[in-house]
Amino acid sequence: METPENEVFRDSIGTITEDGKRAWVYPKKPSGKYYDKRKLVSYFLLLFLIVSPFIKINGNQFLMFNVLERRFNIFGFPFWPQDFKLFVISLIIGIVFITIFTVAYGRIFCGWICPQTIFMEMVFRRIEYWIDGDRGKQMRLDKQAWNTEKIRKRLLKWFLFLLVSFVIANVFLAYLIGGDEVLTLIKEGPLAHLSTLIPLLIFTAVFYFIFAWFREQVCIIACPYGRLQGVLLDNKSIIVAYDHKRGEGENGRKKIRKNEDRQALGHGDCIDCLQCVHVCPTGIDIRNGTQLECVNCTACIDACDSIMESVNLPKGLIRYASENEIEKKEKFQFNTRLKAYTAVLVILIAVWGGMLFNRNALEATVLRLPGQLYEHKDNNIISNVFTYKLINKTNNDIEDVSFKLKNYPGEIKLVSTSNTILVPGQGLAEGTLFIEIKQSDLKGDKNKLTLEVYSQDKLIETTSVRFLGPRSYN
Repeated sequence: METPENEVFRDSIGTITEDGKRAWVYPKKPSGKYYDKRKLVSYFLLLFLIVSPFIKINGNQFLMFNVLERRFNIFGFPFWPQDFKLFVISLIIGIVFITIFTVAYGRIFCGWICPQTIFMEMVFRRIEYWIDGDRGKQMRLDKQAWNTEKIRKRLLKWFLFLLVSFVIANVFLAYLIGGDEVLTLIKEGPLAHLSTLIPLLIFTAVFYFIFAWFREQVCIIACPYGRLQGVLLDNKSIIVAYDHKRGEGENGRKKIRKNEDRQALGHGDCIDCLQCVHVCPTGIDIRNGTQLECVNCTACIDACDSIMESVNLPKGLIRYASENEIEKKEKFQFNTRLKAYTAVLVILIAVWGGMLFNRNALEATVLRLPGQLYEHKDNNIISNVFTYKLINKTNNDIEDVSFKLKNYPGEIKLVSTSNTILVPGQGLAEGTLFIEIKQSDLKGDKNKLTLEVYSQDKLIETTSVRFLGPRSYN
């Protein structure tokens, strides 16, 4: 089955030529109200990204994802491997949240919040506009021979790209190992920490490759969210859309001519100026309809509104709208699918919040020593040996930690010089303990004991263990 002529563009990627070579995109520098708003949002998010690893709340880094040491801080709350379920739920909440926005507002995340878009459009392209100039100058410079001007501009641009990539790599490193640690590494010099410098340079090279060469291909080819969009969007989703009914009319778009009655001739408001195409950072023609390559950056809206204003036609030929709004004049509604996603999101947030605020400051794990059963002591005492691990999730030391049996009479003996334990802030304490109970108080060969963990006579945690004893043959 042959593809209709007006759908041929969907059979290939616009950034690849017919002979398989890279077709470079030279987007025109955008301007307009949406671009101004995007700049404000982008600069705020960039500032947030840069300062977050260096902000502390109650001594905890605001955001940290230390995979090597399995320590995570999210909004100042520390998470340990034992809190992995909380971390997973928070990731699911983020995914559901993005899903809701995609169903309702299309790829608004890609155009306004995605780090790839923000770095590409608000940092690297702005450097490029400053050095190489706008679209026309960039195209001429690429075709130009390697003279002094081109070499100077290329070296300056590549150096600045490399410098920004190095800064980005350091920021991401601060998320991985901690802001204080990165500042220490900078202070002590790179040669003193070659094991850290080499991975840092590798990440710098990766970022440089993405933003200097791969660029919009990340959104078009590599990003899984772009593929997910095709599943989540429907005719009711708000997207950056071209109003083809108004733009095409009965006889299609046409270049504007002075004193011409376009309506009488059956032509739409689109004057085929191609400004929406020239300004697109992924090189697509928004007039072809919804496309996976569109990142909803609104550059085409600003460009089209500017042209419409200059030819005295109404703005909004390209605007935020659903396909149903354009086709059927239906306004956006909070439909059943959105209500279902919202209900799931509210439930997840409630569960996550409850688990977070009911989380104990100290996590206690008591396990039987491998290979040990029980020991029969004098006076008909049965003894079991256990190992314990106490994890302090706060920054303050937890002092005078002790164990007590709740549901059985007996005695707990620590294998240490003291009967109390100190658990350092953001640290752990490990050791061995014996639990001794009279055989007459046991209820069989397997008994579930409840251990209470106290700090200065204050109950802070409860855990349970299996206590083994002689099998009863009564």
